[in-house]
Amino acid sequence: MNDDIEPGANPAPPPSRDAAATDKPAATAAPAAADAPGAHAAAPPQPLLTTITASRGFAQWLALHNASLAFTSYQTGQFFLVGVRPDGALSLHQRNFVRAMGLAGNSQTLLLAGLAQIWRFENVLGPDQRANAHFDRLYVPRRGHTVADLDVHELGIDRAGRLLFVNTKYSCLATDSTLHSFKPVWRPPFVSRLAPEDRCHLNGLAMEEGVPRYVTAVATTDIVDGWRDKRRDGGVVVEIATDRILAEGLSMPHSPRVHQGAVWVLDSGNGYLTRIDPETGAAERVAFCPGFLRGLSFHGGYAVVGLSLARHEGVFSGLPLQEALEARGADPWCGVQIVDTRNGDIVEWLRLEGAVRELFDVRVLPGVRCPMALPTFGPELASFITIEAPDRPLSERGWSAPA
Repeated sequence: MNDDIEPGANPAPPPSRDAAATDKPAATAAPAAADAPGAHAAAPPQPLLTTITASRGFAQWLALHNASLAFTSYQTGQFFLVGVRPDGALSLHQRNFVRAMGLAGNSQTLLLAGLAQIWRFENVLGPDQRANAHFDRLYVPRRGHTVADLDVHELGIDRAGRLLFVNTKYSCLATDSTLHSFKPVWRPPFVSRLAPEDRCHLNGLAMEEGVPRYVTAVATTDIVDGWRDKRRDGGVVVEIATDRILAEGLSMPHSPRVHQGAVWVLDSGNGYLTRIDPETGAAERVAFCPGFLRGLSFHGGYAVVGLSLARHEGVFSGLPLQEALEARGADPWCGVQIVDTRNGDIVEWLRLEGAVRELFDVRVLPGVRCPMALPTFGPELASFITIEAPDRPLSERGWSAPA
């Protein structure tokens, strides 16, 4: 009996939770809210549904640009993968993750921040393999690093392969530790010490060729929750290497990125995709998007932007965004919009209505047509086994250490 494993054996995953777009809007279930007081104890909780619609050319845009999207909603604890099926229909694949936040990665590896863990997913399919007949990527959770509830926001991988993450609770940039919850690597110059106080609401991280370049913070405050009183215009972009404040006067900025020689940021409380000169700090508003903006990714000359509904209470209240929407006679969106960075035109869109009201991060997956993912627990994961080929045939007796 030959016990050697043939490299590239085609795994057969369990049936996926995939909703192909049709003439009708796709619907996905979100975790149900807690039972209301006085509700009948025997009544099962009803799932809260989200209707997802897309512009007529959204699937065509993805197919034309040979890309798919990943985005998260911490509000409902969901992770979405959006691609195109072989028949040209839109594929919407969803998994549940408690407090799904920051995303990072590429066509092979995805990182996702949750409530207390940062998960690493690996694609197990080869170039010519398909899962369930049409998925060309199958992301499987291979590592879950427990960091505790640090309110982890955005993620990055540096040149050495080290994980970096925005530790919002402790107002610093951190990396993982084999022994402890985290290891700090940098903190803003206006934060005097590490403390679990969310002093400035550090939230965004811009990486450039494996180097952390910029972060965003809602304010330059140095007391517990001090940023909440500075939400309207206290936001900054900080250059990590020099501690220089590159831009200020922003409203709850998020998702800094380096693209085509410029620094881009979502001026979330104003509703603008904004381009910043990395030398002078001069800011240019490129496009207004009708929502509280979080999550930004680029593909060629296009920006993919995440939008959330603007709450009328809490941290979203009293922001210029409310005034801007009223001036335009517009209602806020939850969804994803694709912006032509040359002129600010919104060329395609995906909209969510219902249970999902807020998104956090959005990533373009270049070279991926139709992705899916397995959950981090449950029978689907437990019964899905793949085996890496050995370094040499096991029929060759004797032991030798790996090269």
